[in-house]
Amino acid sequence: MSLKWTDTLDIAIELDEAHPDVDPQYIRFTDLHRWACELAGFDDDPERSNEKILEAIQMAWIEERE
Repeated sequence: MSLKWTDTLDIAIELDEAHPDVDPQYIRFTDLHRWACELAGFDDDPERSNEKILEAIQMAWIEERE
């Protein structure tokens, strides 16, 4: 599966599986960006992300944990 920045829920699910010990509520956006880009299925331009996208991924990750 190819992940793009617009796939916020899928990225959040993958991050939750890859980093089960991390509380997404307290993650820094720099770490979130790096980890998203490091996902095996990630296939988008790292420069295309922004704060709004990273916040959407973070919120989806928090909801995924609940």
